Amino acid sequence: MTIWLNGQLMPAAEARIDPADRGFTLGDGLFETIRIKDGAPRHLPRHLARLTAGAALLRLPLPYDTATLSEAMAALIGATGLQDGVLRLTLSRGTGARGVLPPPDARPTVMMTVAPAANMTAPVAAVIARSTRRNEHSPLSRLKSLNYLDSILARQEAAERGADEALLLNGAGRLAESSIANLFLSVGGRLLTPPVADGALPGIRRALILERHGAEESPLTPDDLARADEAILTNSLGLRPLLSVDGIPVGIGSAGPVLARLLADPDL
Repeated sequence: MTIWLNGQLMPAAEARIDPADRGFTLGDGLFETIRIKDGAPRHLPRHLARLTAGAALLRLPLPYDTATLSEAMAALIGATGLQDGVLRLTLSRGTGARGVLPPPDARPTVMMTVAPAANMTAPVAAVIARSTRRNEHSPLSRLKSLNYLDSILARQEAAERGADEALLLNGAGRLAESSIANLFLSVGGRLLTPPVADGALPGIRRALILERHGAEESPLTPDDLARADEAILTNSLGLRPLLSVDGIPVGIGSAGPVLARLLADPDL
């Protein structure tokens, strides 16, 4: 397996990340998961813009400009020959002394890996997580942070309760997203998704659906699941029909026309 690490292509077996790297010790970093289709990363400018904005919020230096990162991705994809798959870019703050305060002279770690296609299309039965909630007041809810523990707790709970996925509520009891995807509900002819202010990650495909398919941001509660004709989970790797929540069907409990319309959009 070939990876890209701090400016170099190399076999994964030869890669080394310092044990004192804050990405490992503190989860101090960001990541992007990017779909590869026909040998090229999809929606790359949007992914890099989100990465850049997140790095600025964390005051985390980004050691390569977007042109260099784009070239690195092309080199990695070319070296692996992967035409259909997923690329993950991981950015950490790098090493530092013990303690929470970041070092003033941070030297970040940047790593990219690729894997075969992981396009997610399978129907989903979900539960509403009881073990944790999304903190809509934290700026981290708007970032692809290396700390994914709330999602891990929620997904473990879903598995224990016999479900495929977990929906996360925010502190006010409103729907935010699932453990790994944004949520859309079709209600009375309107396509609705929780607003970023309610804890929803500003997903790349979410933004495209808002721009291209007339979707709207709207606060949603668990009661809205009962009013929905259709529910869809979206992320950079796929669109999936959400057929039931806590054992109760959403709509007629099958994929519907809204999902079919979104899947028919080749640019989504």
